[in-house]
Parts: sequence; C-alpha cells; structure tokens
Amino acid sequence: MHRITSGDATRSSRIDAETGEEGKEQNGRRQPALWSFFFYQSSPKCEKGKDNVSNQREHVVHLLANEQTRLGIPDDIEPKLDEAAVQKVFVKSLDNYIKWCYYLGIQPVWSNLDAVSKEKKLLFISLYFLIWGEAANIRFIPECLCYIFHHMVRELDEIVRQQIAKPADSCKTENGVSFHDQVICPLYEVVAAEADNNDNGRAPHSAWRNYDDFNEYFWSLHCFELSWPWRTSSPFFLKPTPRSKNVLKAGRSKRQGKTSFVEHRTFLHLYHSFHRLWIFLVMMFQAMTIIAFNNERIDSKSVREVLSLGPTFVVMKFSESVLDIVMMFGAYSTTRRLAVSRIFFRLLWFSIASIIICFLYVKALQEQSKSNEVSLTYKIYIIVIGIYAGVQILIGFLMRIPAFHRLGNQCDNWPLIRFVKWMHQEHYYVGRGMYERTSDYIKYAIFWVFVLGLKFSFSYFLLIKPLVKPTKSVVNMTGLTYSWHDLVSKHNHNALTVASLWAPAVSIYLLDIYIFYTIISAVCGFLLGARDRLGEIRSLGAVHKLFEKFPEAFMDTLHVPLSNRTYLCSNGQVLEKNKADAARFSPFWNEIIKNLREEDYITTLEMDLLLMPKNTGNLPMVQWPLFLLGSKIFLAKDIAIECKDSQEELWDRISRDDYMKYAVEECYCAVRFVLTAILDDEGKMWVERVYEDIQASIGNRTIHVDFELNKLSLVISRVTALMGILKETENLELQNGAVKAIQDLYDVVRHDVLSVNMRGHYETWNTLSKARNEGRLFSKLKWPQDVELITQVKRLYSILTIKDSAANIPRNLEARRRLEYFTNSLFMDMPTARPVREMLSFSVFTPYFSEVVLYSVAELLKKNEDGISILFYLQKIYPDEWRNFLARIGRDENAVDSELFDSPRDILELRFWASYRGQTLARTVRGMMYYRKALMLQTYLERMTAKDVEDAVSSKDATDSQGFELSPEARAQADLKFTYVVACQIYGKQKEEQKPEAADIALLMQRNEALRVAFIDVVETLKDGKVHTEYYSKLVKADINGKDKEIYSIKLPGNPKLGEGKPENQNHAIIFTRGNAVQTIDMNQDNYFEEALKMRNLLEEFHCDHGIRPATILGVREHVFTGSVSSLASFMSNQESSFVTLGQRVLAKPLKVRMHYGHPDVFDRVFHITRGGISKASRVINISEDIFAGFNSTLRQGNITHHEYIQVGKGRDVGLNQIALFEGKVAGGNGEQVLSRDVYRLGQLFDFLRMMSFYFTTVGYYFCTMLTVMTVYAFLYGRAYLALSGVGEGIQVRANILKNTSLNAALNAQFLFQIGVFTAVPMVLGFILEQGFFRAVVSFVTMQLQLCTVFFTFSLGTRAHYFGRTILHGGARYQATGRGFVVRHIKFAENYRLYSRSHFVKGLEIVLLLVVYFAYGYHDGGTFSYILLSVSSWFMALSWLFAPYMFNPSGFEWQKTVEDFRDWTNWLLYRGGIGVKGQESWEAWWDEELAHIRTFSGRVMETILSLRFFIFQYGIVYKLHLQGSNTSLSVYGFSWVVLAVLILLFKVFTFSQKISVNFQLLLRFVQGLSFLLALAGLIIAIVLTDLSVPDVFASILAFLPTGWGILSIAAAWKPLVKRIGLWKSIRSIGRLYDAGMGMLIFLPIAFVSWFPFISTFQTRLMFNQAFSRGLEISLILAGNNPNTGL
Repeated sequence: MHRITSGDATRSSRIDAETGEEGKEQNGRRQPALWSFFFYQSSPKCEKGKDNVSNQREHVVHLLANEQTRLGIPDDIEPKLDEAAVQKVFVKSLDNYIKWCYYLGIQPVWSNLDAVSKEKKLLFISLYFLIWGEAANIRFIPECLCYIFHHMVRELDEIVRQQIAKPADSCKTENGVSFHDQVICPLYEVVAAEADNNDNGRAPHSAWRNYDDFNEYFWSLHCFELSWPWRTSSPFFLKPTPRSKNVLKAGRSKRQGKTSFVEHRTFLHLYHSFHRLWIFLVMMFQAMTIIAFNNERIDSKSVREVLSLGPTFVVMKFSESVLDIVMMFGAYSTTRRLAVSRIFFRLLWFSIASIIICFLYVKALQEQSKSNEVSLTYKIYIIVIGIYAGVQILIGFLMRIPAFHRLGNQCDNWPLIRFVKWMHQEHYYVGRGMYERTSDYIKYAIFWVFVLGLKFSFSYFLLIKPLVKPTKSVVNMTGLTYSWHDLVSKHNHNALTVASLWAPAVSIYLLDIYIFYTIISAVCGFLLGARDRLGEIRSLGAVHKLFEKFPEAFMDTLHVPLSNRTYLCSNGQVLEKNKADAARFSPFWNEIIKNLREEDYITTLEMDLLLMPKNTGNLPMVQWPLFLLGSKIFLAKDIAIECKDSQEELWDRISRDDYMKYAVEECYCAVRFVLTAILDDEGKMWVERVYEDIQASIGNRTIHVDFELNKLSLVISRVTALMGILKETENLELQNGAVKAIQDLYDVVRHDVLSVNMRGHYETWNTLSKARNEGRLFSKLKWPQDVELITQVKRLYSILTIKDSAANIPRNLEARRRLEYFTNSLFMDMPTARPVREMLSFSVFTPYFSEVVLYSVAELLKKNEDGISILFYLQKIYPDEWRNFLARIGRDENAVDSELFDSPRDILELRFWASYRGQTLARTVRGMMYYRKALMLQTYLERMTAKDVEDAVSSKDATDSQGFELSPEARAQADLKFTYVVACQIYGKQKEEQKPEAADIALLMQRNEALRVAFIDVVETLKDGKVHTEYYSKLVKADINGKDKEIYSIKLPGNPKLGEGKPENQNHAIIFTRGNAVQTIDMNQDNYFEEALKMRNLLEEFHCDHGIRPATILGVREHVFTGSVSSLASFMSNQESSFVTLGQRVLAKPLKVRMHYGHPDVFDRVFHITRGGISKASRVINISEDIFAGFNSTLRQGNITHHEYIQVGKGRDVGLNQIALFEGKVAGGNGEQVLSRDVYRLGQLFDFLRMMSFYFTTVGYYFCTMLTVMTVYAFLYGRAYLALSGVGEGIQVRANILKNTSLNAALNAQFLFQIGVFTAVPMVLGFILEQGFFRAVVSFVTMQLQLCTVFFTFSLGTRAHYFGRTILHGGARYQATGRGFVVRHIKFAENYRLYSRSHFVKGLEIVLLLVVYFAYGYHDGGTFSYILLSVSSWFMALSWLFAPYMFNPSGFEWQKTVEDFRDWTNWLLYRGGIGVKGQESWEAWWDEELAHIRTFSGRVMETILSLRFFIFQYGIVYKLHLQGSNTSLSVYGFSWVVLAVLILLFKVFTFSQKISVNFQLLLRFVQGLSFLLALAGLIIAIVLTDLSVPDVFASILAFLPTGWGILSIAAAWKPLVKRIGLWKSIRSIGRLYDAGMGMLIFLPIAFVSWFPFISTFQTRLMFNQAFSRGLEISLILAGNNPNTGL
C-alpha cells in the first residue's frame, strides 16, 4: 500500500522479519507464524493474501517503522529494529489492556514487563491488532477485546513455550479452525439480535442492550464467567425474543438486562446528571430570596432562615438518591452488586440525614420561638451543618491539588478511605483521575467567579429584590374581585397571582447564567485570540507591509531548524541570512500561488506578480515579488526629478516606502549585472566606470549635482527597450536592435545624464568615445543564455514596465483571505517542525454514503422552474473565478457555454470547476490530497538527510522545486507518512447498479494515485437451495489501467450496519488507516495547500505540554466557505465561525471541556482505536456520534486541545429548510445525549466548575434555549391569567395608590430578556478580532439589514422544539440535508409540512395570548405600555410564522403564490391511502406527525401540556356581556354545551359523502335547515339577550384553543380514540384547523405578493448582488417568462 524510501524499505523488511512474517529460528527449531495458531483470515482462498493478516502486518510494520524514524537513529549497513521503538508501540497499543487488568485486579499475561523480550512484545502487539482487525462491530466493545486478548495471549504464550505448532483450542470448530467463526461470530450474533430488537430505533432504550451495555459487562470480574472458549449458555449470550413476536405471546420476553445504566426517556436526567448545579442554584435562590425578604438585614432571624439551606440540601440529595434507584430500574440483574449496594446505601444515608437535619431544624425553630435564648438543638444543628460543610470544603480544596489525588489513590487499601470514596462516587472503569493541574483549576475558577458574580448580582438586584414588595403587597391584599369563578387563589393569599409574577423571574434565573457565560466567554475568547496574534494581518495592506518579515517567520515556524542559519546570524551576516531565508521560503510561497491559480482564484498575470524570485543568484539583496515593487520605479523617478534638496533628503523620501527602496536598489544592481554579463571588455569598462562614478557621488553626497536626475526617464526608457529585446529569443534582427538600444543608452548616459568631471578618467572615456565613433563599441553582445540571467532580464523588464499599483493584488476575496490567514499564522506559536522523515505519520479519513461526488453535465445544466441552472448560478456568484477558468483552459471569456461541450477535456474540467465550488466529495479529495503534495515538496527540499540539509543552504538547487511531484524519493516518503481512506460504504452496490457516483469515485482514484476507497461488498451465493449472504470489508485503489485493484478483503461476521450508519461506516474502514494520528474529515470539507504545510507542526502537539495529561484529540479551526452563497448561508457561516473559533478557544483553555464536535479534529489514532474507535454507534442514543468520541476520550483520561494556526474548510447548509433539518438533527441529538451514560458520568465526575462549563456548552445550551421559549410562555400565560381573572387591574390600581413602583418594574422587566441580544456578543467580538472594528460594524449592520435577527429567532424555535420533543418522545434521526445550492422556490405546502408543529402552532398560540392580553388586560399607560411589554413576543411570533416565506426564493412572486395555493389545497384535500406519502396527502402527513407519540408516559405528558389550552375558554366566557357579573360555574358549563352544539353542526356539514350517497337530497336539506336555524338562533340571541357581536367573536377566541386542546389530547391517545370510533371525526377537525392556520399564514403572503417590488427586494436580500443582477437580466432577456428557459 505504501512506497517507502530505500532506508525505510530496508528497515521495514527487517521489521517484517522481526514481527514474525517469515518466522524465526529459536533453539534450532523454526517458530511458526503467529496467525497459523489462531487461523485469522489468511486462507488460500484469499487471493494474494488480501486479508486481515496482510493488512495488520502492514499496519504493525508501519507503526514500528515510523516510531523508529522518530528516534533519529542513523541508518547502518545492517539496520536493526530498536528496542525503544518496540517499547513505545507496545505500551501505546496495550495501554488499555494494562489499565483494564489493573482495574479488575488481575495479573496481565506477563508478571514483569521488563523481563518481556523484544520478540515477545512484537508477538503481543501483532496478536492484539490481529484480534482488532477482525473484530468488526466488536471494535465498539474495547474491553471485550481486552478479554479476548487476555485469554488468547495466554494460549500464544503456552504454544510458544511448548514450541509445538498447533491450532489454538479456542478457535477449533467441527469444520476446522477459525478465529472469526469461534470468537467473533458468537459475539456479533448476540449484538445483532439486540440491535434487531430496537425496532429501527423506535423501541425504548431500556428495552435492549446497546454497545455500551455489552462493553460494561467486561468492567467486572463477572465477565470471567464467560470462560474461554466462550460459554455460549451464559446469560450474556441470551438473544432476546424478537419484538414482532411479543404481541402473540403473553407475559414478558426473555432477555438479558442492561448493564450499569439505563437510558430512560425523561427530563429527570437533567437533574440526575447535574444535580450539583441544580442544588447550587436552588440554594442560592433560596438564600437571596431570604435576604431580600428580610430587607438585607443581618440579624438572628435572617441567619436562622438562611440556615434552612441545610434541610434544602439534604432533601435535594435525598431526591437524587431516589432518582439513582429509579433510573437503575432495568439493570439490577446485570449490574455489579457493589454498585447496586451503593445506591441503596446512599438512599438510606440521605433518608436518615434528611430526617435528622429537618427534625433538628424544625425543633430548633420551635424552641427559638418559645425562648429568645439559643437552644441546645440549634447549637447541635449548627455544629452538624458546620462539620459537614467544613469537611466538604476541605476535601474540595485538597482535591484541586494533583498530589492529593495521587495520595488518595495510594490510600485505596485503607478500608475507611475506600468506603468513603465508594459512597461519594461510583468507581467506574472510565472517568477515573479526571482532575486538572492546580494552575489550570485556578484559571477556570477565576472565569466562573466573574460569571457567577455577574449572574447573582443581576438575579438579586433585577429579578428577586424588585419582586419582594409586590409579593408582600399581593399576599396581603384582600377583597380582590375575581371576574371568574376562582378555585385556588381567592382564599389562599392570591397564590396564582404570586406565581404569575414569579414564574418568569424563576425561569430567567435558571437561564441567565448562560447569558453571562456567553458574554464572559466571548470577552475571554477575544483576549485569548488577541494574545495568540489572531487578526494581526487582516487586510491586503498588512500582507504588503509585512511581507519582508514572512521568510524569517516561515523559517522559524514551518521549516526544520538549520544550524547553518544560526551560524550566519551569530556572525552578523544578516544579508546572507535574509537571502538564505528568502531562498528557502520562495519555493513554498510560489507553490501556494501556483495552487491559487490552478484553483482559478487568481489570473495568470496576478500569479506572475505574486511569484517570488528564487533568491539564489548573485545580486547582493533579497528580491521580492513584483506585486510589491510594481510602479515603485516610476514613483521614485518622479521623486528624484522633483527633489531639489540634498541627497539625504532624496534618499529619505524614497526610503519611506521600503519596497520603493528595494525596487531602486534591485534595478541599480540588476542593470549592472545584466550589462556586465552581455557586454565585451570595452562595454564592461564603460559599465564599471559609470558605476564607480555613481558610487563616488553617493559617497560625496553629490549625486543630485553630478547627475542630471531630471533625465532619468530617458535612461529608464532606454534600459526598458534593451530588456524588452533581450527577453526574446535571439535572432539577427533582435541582435542589431539590442546593439542599437545599448548604444542609445550609452549616448543618453554620456551626453544627457553625466555631469561629473571626466578629466580624472580621461583615458577611459577617450577609449570609449573612440570605440563608439568607430562603431565597434557594444558590437559584440553575448545574448543571455544562462537561466538566471534570462530570468533577471525578464524581471527587470517587468519592474520597469509595471506602471499600475499592485496594491489590490490579488483581487479575489477568497485568495486574499487565504493569504492573509496563512501569513498571519506564521507569527503564531506552534511547535517546531521536524523533518518529514521524523514526523508523526497520519491518515485522513472521510465517510461517504451517496452524496454528490462530481456534478454531471446534466446536473449543471438542469434548470429549475425559474430557469436557473447550477452552472448559471455559479457563473454569477463567482464571476472572476469563471473568467479565470476560461483563461486556464484557453477559452475566451465571452465564449458561449455550449462551446465548452465540444471538447471532452473541457467538459471534465468544467465538471471539476463546478464541483470544487459545491459541497462535493471531489472538493474534499482535492483538498486532502494537498497533504501529500505538501509532504512531497517538504521532503524534496529537505533532501531527506540532515547532512544534505546543512550542505544545501548555499547551493542553488537546494531550493529548486521543479519536478518535486515526480521524485520517487519524495513520493515514497509522503506515502509512508500519509494515508487517505474514503469509506464509501455502498460503492460496491453503486458499481453493480452502474450509478454515476461509482464512475466518479473511480475517476477520483485515477486522478489521485494515493487515494484508497473502502467499501462493504455484499456477496450472495446459493447454499442448499437458500440464498446465503456474506459481507466483506474491502479496500481498493486504481491500477495503471484505471481499473479498481483490490488491496485487502476482510470477511465480516454479518451486516456491519447494526447501529447508526455513519459510525458503522467509519468502523468497518478504520482498519485500513495507518499512522499515529487520524484526521476525521466529513465530505463537505475542503483543505488548502498552504495549510497542509503546517500539518507536521500540528502533529507535534501530541508531544507538547497541554496539562496533566497528553493531548489525545487536537482541535482544528474551521473556515466556513459557504458564507457567500446567500444571506442565510452568511448567517449560518458567521454563527458557526463564532463557535468553531472563539467558542472552542475558550472551551479548550481555560475551561478544559472542549469535546469533539465533528470535523476536522486530529485523533491520537492508537489511543482511540484501542478504546472503542473515533465515534460511538448505538442506535438513536448516539445519533450525534461525533461528540461521543470527545466524551469517551475525556472519560478515558484523554485531553482535547484547540489550535488556530491551522484551518480546514467547511461547508454548511445554505437554505432555510436545510438549516432547519440540520439544527433539528443536532437538537434531537442533544436530547438523546441528555439520556446517555456518558453525559451522566461527566456530570458526576467533573469537578463542580468543569461540570458547569460542560453543562452550559452541551445539553445545557439547548435546555436554556428551550427555557427561553418557556419564559415567554410563562410571562404571557401569567399576563393572560391576570387579565382573564380580573386581578391584574386590581393590583395595578392598588400598586399605584401605594406608590409601589417595584410592582410596575416586575410587570415590565421581561422585555429585555425576551430579546436576548446578549447572544450576539460572541459574533461581534469575533468580527472585531479578525476583521477590525470598522469592518465588524459594517458586517453586523449588514446582517441586521438582511434580517438576521428573524433567522436567529426562528432557529431558536427549531432548537427548542426538537430538543424538548426528543426527550419526551424520542424520534431523533439522521437528516440528509442535501448540502446543494438553494436556487429553487420552496412550495407553501412543503414549508407548512416542515414547520407546522415546530413553529406555526406555537407562533399562533403566542399571537392568541397577546390578543387576549390586549383585549382583556389592564395597561397603565395605554397602548404604549402594551407595545413595550409585548414587542419582543410579537417579534418572536411573527418570525416563527413568516420566516420560512421571507427566506424562500421567489417567496413573494404573485405567480408562484397562486401556484402554491393551488398545490396546498390539493395536498390538504387529497384523502390519501395505503402507500401514499406525507408530501402527497394531508392525512398521510398527519399520521406521520403523530408517529413519535408511542409510549404511555409520552401520551400522559402530551395530555398534561394540552390542558393549557382550556384556560382561554374558562376565562373568556366570564368576560362576555351576556353573563354580566355572574361567576357561577354554570356559566362555564353552559359554554361547553354551546361548544358541543357547534361540534355537532360541524359533523353535520362534514358528513361522509360515501355514506350519504343514497340520500343526498335529505342530507342537503338537513344541512341547509341546520345552517338557517343556527343563524336565526344567533340573531335572536343578539336581539333579545345581552349577547353582543363582540361576544360572538370573543366566543370564537375562546372555543378555538379549546378545540385544539381536545384535538391534541385525542391525537395523543390515537389508539384509544380509534377503538371507540371517533378517529375520523377528530381527523376532520384536524384538517379544519390546519386549513385555518394555513389561511392565516397565507393571506398576508398573498397580500404582499401584490407588490412587485417586494419580490425584487427579497431576491436582493437573499442572494449576493452579482447573482441577483444576473437573474434579473436573464429574466428580462427571456421575455420575463421564467419558464421559457435562459
């Protein structure tokens, strides 16, 4: 798989022999190959050994070879595998096994590691990786692999000891010997059986065992009951009864319980996992409330009340211990007895503690009330509380010191210490030793001191204290008039009124900590970024200004250290050092520029200007790129002509611009160099004479006197003419022209410019004059032949002819951004680079399913309903790149698109050009292959050995990169250090079906020789008349003929997809990766050549000091490249950029809680593959598979860092629907994380401050988001209660009478918090840091004008809905968002289906609450007071209702609106049936929307939540003029009678036509009569009673939410409603409601669509101007008929 250098090849072959491939002579007998003992996949049937053995042999050899090269041992004639290399690989590979043995208290196979020979270590390493390589899905169960290894290594040891070649007993079968069949298959079968039982993710997590349950079985000594070989009769191997059969059988099915933890679906997990946070918040709230109610007095009464925190604490701890027992239900039978005993002991302990503490406190209060003296009970209570608190504080303090942690571990043998630790915290295999250095603790403690200080100051002074007086007033108010029949508050101190005041305050109290965390983390991230020198180069001007510092910075950071460079510096040879640095820097810089040209970001002219000279010539200066020197000579000439002062003044003016000075100096030296090289002896004499005169004048400071500087333009013109001739190929005509040009130059210099006294050198000038007069002066020119001379001539000509400033080169914004970031990173701290030969090896790993690989011509030209094709779209938003592309392939920029299709080569280039601008696999592969290209260049220029590097500093060819990609040596070294595997799961299936994706993947392999593709091959054969399916994991590459060449084929025990698809895809292919590290890259990512140069620096971070533990995951910064596609893409890009830069910067340091949030982090590969892999795969619970890798790494004593000197490109979703689906998936994934054991353990095992950091940056963020929405609900329902009950007006009037302004403050304080503007702080500070203040302000204002606040408010609703729904009901699933270019109009019905329940229903509910509050509430201050109080709620509601249409392309175009209405009504009225999808029928969609409500608890929760809709009818009916002042319950009862009549009328009008087909006439008569009677009754009631027309509308307002409440409850209990035969009626009511809601949303859209300018404004709002302008012009050319095509 890898080509390796000659030295490494020798080493690898030696390692091959030593690892046992060829066997080993021992005591005169040949030791057999390791794999023959266990019969791993190495049978003759496997062609050419393409199997597990060959794969793992290469894997182990690769690890050992790379470890050996890092030792820096020089190659001997007889290279030998070093003991140190073997030891490092051994310890790293078997570290988890050693820790597992230590945890279980068992002896590893070796009694003394130091006594184990190198050969045995190699055998053990090989055995472990052979097991791992064939384990398939069991790789997700790492401790099971430890168990297998533990037994098999003993068998191996025994076989080696006996020196008799025989099969291992554990692998024997009736048909032969097979490790795969005997060891892996039994495990796979039980795991697969449990996976089948999860009902495709719909079954409760508690009903089946996932990967973690199987793995944690091996965390106790009970696992040895499985014996060896497997005792398959063990309960562990019990396969559950399939769920589909359970219905037919009575009683429970037999199955093995879960292990250690049960993922019950409940919100209580948030308390269970983070109980310390909730206890802290509740106790602080209680303390602040007590202080506020005591008017901030510190007296004995206040102290007594504050001491009530003791009972609060123990009761909350008791509730936590109760939850421990409840949450463990379902795992008692399989969990360790000690763990079960612990939770019951804790329950007993906190039960007793709660009783005692509460008793003491109550008793003390009773005694204190009888006597003023301090009672004995009170003293005992204080002593008990003080001792407990003191011990907790002391232990907490000591645990911050690592030395005490180690001391505690050493004292584990003491029974008391062990018991206390056991009671305090469960002793898991994972999560041990999760502490940080004291210095790190102090850093994040200071961070939280600021956050908590702000939070509690805010909470006390703005939330709690203002509510004290109003609460006292309301509680003491008597005689309040209730306008309805009050059931709770009237005789209970107005309890509900108090609750309505405090509910929003409590909700804000719980979530405002996140707001302050956001602010402080943003400020902290800003300061850290500034410290790391981010944003120092953020403009093209800065690149120009600092360019002369880049070579030195490059050599200091990205180049290997050179001792010769230090020597030059120490000897004061600054110029030589600078020139050597520039020579080393130039090939790398030039390759970066060439790649920008190949990517079509710059023009050929810009490339020429940006390229840097080699700086290996004889000129005594550093030569800079032309874009720095352009037009500088002409400016210097003008200065010289204008300058009338001294020489010093002239030179000072020129030197103010460094690059003008450099241009003058270079021209001065270059002209001399060129003329000397091409002239004969007399000509050289003239050159030397002129230059000596110039030097003399400079020395005498009389150059402005001795030379006619105003004639410089004549000299420049003559030199330019000469250079223009010399740069061409020599011929006779040009030869004569050159002679004429140089003679003209001589005449100008001799007669026009020189003013010096020529008498001092009379003979010289006389000789020259004579030769000139005779015509032989300059007659024999030596035409430039030397490459250096030709290059210098061309460069001099360019310097003298570029008259335009190059200050805006490059023009392309992306090219500018990349160069700015790269050059900025040169000044950032990063580890010293090691030579490629000694660097860590790494793999890049990309999972792929069926996304776009390469756009086809048909896809590029396919037009949507507006006539917009992807190609047209790309041409308009990337116009400069399109022109550069045409120039690169030799086409005119005005060429018609159809001309490109004449040439197959151009067609392919076009496909790649477009694909490189989308989120395609082709773009990802190109980007990742830059790693190989960078390594080849670095290898080529380093000359492989230290000696060559040292010798090459002064040699010209040491910096010559020409042909580096063809160097066998460079290619081999790059292949040894870099592997790229794309896991194309269904590539085999795609090939069979001849899908275009398969052909495109094959094309990528042909264009990238180092690309490897892994896939699942499904082979079906007939055996005994039955179809037998076998699965193989295969690795292929392209051969020299472009065909797929199979490298390895490894048989799997069955279908590898048992869990989530993506992690299973990663797991099957990870065995083909190589190296010390693996970078996980998604297929919507990109990379850049200049960033690839930094990879070896980044890998050295694994050996840098990042805390008490070495780094195991290196976080990498991302650049979101989709921001320019549309305004939505820009919002998403800015939001994402804020998190992946500023946010993760703070998470890593100082908070130490950064996890793995996806890609492109770099994993310590061996650490992770021996601990379960780079993701988790259990169905549904691990749907956010990436972050669980971070959880797992942290729990297993890993360390996750973040680095911003290197970046990788990242694509994001660009349309609102794509974004909503993505955010829904992430929010649902976080909902599942709440239930997971990983989050529980991290919440339990982190220290308190890290736990808070972890909570608020993972699930807590989503909970606070949901709480933000709930705050709005609490506030509005509280206002609705005050309005409908009539209490609001009473307390407001009395408050004004009492001059109690605090109550007004409490009623109006919600506005600030509903807006949530604080969350924009990180984005703004990120802009300021990396763009500068002015550009940051412009960007932020632009976003506001593009309605980003509407988008973020809408996203808030998305996250809150899916997070809450997932925890309540489940249903989280992977959403394929498409990642395409959104240039199509989304139909109204499609938007309605997607957002109806998540946004529209909730938005209309908020509107209803606001209308009720406006209609019936008391507004002191009139409408303005109402607006101030409700504006943010109105904004939220309208954003939720109309954002999908505001951000919908052509959303307000009249023709589209008409078509959308027709489509929506067809969808709404289509009855559907079997097989009809939700996109086609409202009925099918409604059933799909209710599918997530499956459990009894879910139905109960939905019922409870739906009860809120009944408050409207209860309150409004008492407000009708009809009932007057009557508050009897009979009024409410009569309203239900009216509602029943209305439902009956509805039923009459919607009576089924199928049933009534035989009596249509009678039905119509009954319907007409019913309508007339209802209308007449209504009119009579209005005329004869107090019923008014407003009452009719008020009744509608009352009945609508009641009907929705009934509908919601009926939908929750769908099976029951179906059983009693009411489902069709309920469905009819549901259709009516959806029709009504749809019309309420549609009518404003239709109204706005009447105005044509709205649609134009929207297009400008959504897309960048280039595309908008192109779209409008094209539509005009098409006759304004979008369907005629373009």
